[in-house]
Amino acid sequence: MSAVPWRAALVDRVLPVVAEHAAVVDTEAAFPAQGMAELAASGLHGLLVPAEFGGLGGGLHDLVGTAQDLAGACLSTAMVWGMHCQQVDTLVQHATGSLRDDVLPRIARGELYLASVTTEPGKGGHLLTAVAALRDDGDALLVDRDAPVVTGGLHADGFLITMREAEDAGSQRVTLVYADRDQLAVERSGGWDTVGMRGTESVGLRIAGRVPAGQVVGQPGGFREIALRSMAPVGHLVWSACWLGAARAALADLVGWLRSSERGKGVDVRSELTAERVARVRMDLEVVSAYLSRVTDEVVASRAGGASLSGVDAQIHLNTLKVVAAESTFRAVDRMVRIAGLTAGYRKDSPLRLERRFRDLRSASLNYADDRLLVSTGALTLMDRAVRLL
Repeated sequence: MSAVPWRAALVDRVLPVVAEHAAVVDTEAAFPAQGMAELAASGLHGLLVPAEFGGLGGGLHDLVGTAQDLAGACLSTAMVWGMHCQQVDTLVQHATGSLRDDVLPRIARGELYLASVTTEPGKGGHLLTAVAALRDDGDALLVDRDAPVVTGGLHADGFLITMREAEDAGSQRVTLVYADRDQLAVERSGGWDTVGMRGTESVGLRIAGRVPAGQVVGQPGGFREIALRSMAPVGHLVWSACWLGAARAALADLVGWLRSSERGKGVDVRSELTAERVARVRMDLEVVSAYLSRVTDEVVASRAGGASLSGVDAQIHLNTLKVVAAESTFRAVDRMVRIAGLTAGYRKDSPLRLERRFRDLRSASLNYADDRLLVSTGALTLMDRAVRLL
């Protein structure tokens, strides 16, 4: 279902660079600058930008497939790129006029890497509320914002920032604003020394500046519609694709090792216990893959038909995808470590690289906490008497 028939060739060009730097990205908690530069040069930064603006004209199936491929080489790089694409989709779907005409061609040319500023002290990552308010300044808007977590923010060329519509507006009247890097003063306010996903460099930032009023994305105070149509569903799709891609690559490496002479005598591949453990890993990944495919189809069809994704069943499906993908991919790599054993599975210097993937995938359930989504899904389920399953 790819809209970009040459996507695989572009990915093949990028993967060696991403893989080459993956270990350093992890050990040094370094932003994947080389991989991101290659992605920009290949045109994949503009994967979702329509061809009329110079982009590749890809769709969400292209995004999901590419994210999986990249994550097999380096999950941090895949997540940084995937969240950039999440912001690109938001602009493609909701930016208008001169903002669209200026920003989208720059993304397509690989000149703009986008970061998302949605976290805030006092509300965490809750997407549909804001604390800091925009202030009018003639034909411009004043932005003054603290954000405890901004993925790749120190390296971004542009930002999409959620703000309260005005100082007298309620917390749910949220406006999305685009800002170029040179329109802002950006200061680091927090560190990023984590167990896994170290290369996303999701540090805290202090952001302040003056942006033209024409850089509001969508309607003032109307971010809820943007979140429901673009930012939330695309986020769940691309996160799940990244986690699946990392776990799938880990399984491929494990199967290759189990079939090789390097395995030694530590693991008996003829035992029923090994077969059962490998089967459970494969089942987890099959379920995630199938559900990801179906939810991607649902989102694409809904957007193509102009239907809202705010319905109870659609929201349940998106929440379920994120939680199932987060839990199942981590469980799968945990089982792979057990299968490979202490030396091949748990050691940091093992060629299987399971240890890094174990640490990275542990973050999946914490990346917009599963508990929050489960509470929402439970409440939504009580509203869906028909139990409309995907």
